[in-house]
Amino acid sequence: MIKRYGNSPQPGRSYTRRPGVYAVLLDRGALLTTHQASPVPEYQLPGGGIDRGEQLIAALHREVMEETGWHIAKVRRLGAFRRFTYMPEYDLWAEKICTVYLARPVLQIAPPTEPGHQAVWMQPEAALTLLGNPGDRAMLARALRQTGPR
Repeated sequence: MIKRYGNSPQPGRSYTRRPGVYAVLLDRGALLTTHQASPVPEYQLPGGGIDRGEQLIAALHREVMEETGWHIAKVRRLGAFRRFTYMPEYDLWAEKICTVYLARPVLQIAPPTEPGHQAVWMQPEAALTLLGNPGDRAMLARALRQTGPR
């Protein structure tokens, strides 16, 4: 059973399952996040949906590149969670299955190509309150416990 964070599913509402991959990107004591301007401005772990036929790690590399402009390395699975949410950009009620990886950003090659996204470095301790959903915050906390003090 995958732990749920955030809102419970609403009785009688139909949800579309949306698998996705996300990354906790730590380097030299800082965390690379993405800031999405709309539909609601928020800081997020970089990542997103997996395209049909796409492998998880390939999707992770693509999503991180689109949302931050960075290449990543040393990818390892951190955990998974699910959350029930409305996705206004798709007009969709979704059960998001979020697989989260710990990785290291190694080279920025371009600005983000995903419209409305900006790469933002911050202190991990600040991100524990600034990240926009409780699942992202929980996965960051897990990563920090695993990687130890900086």
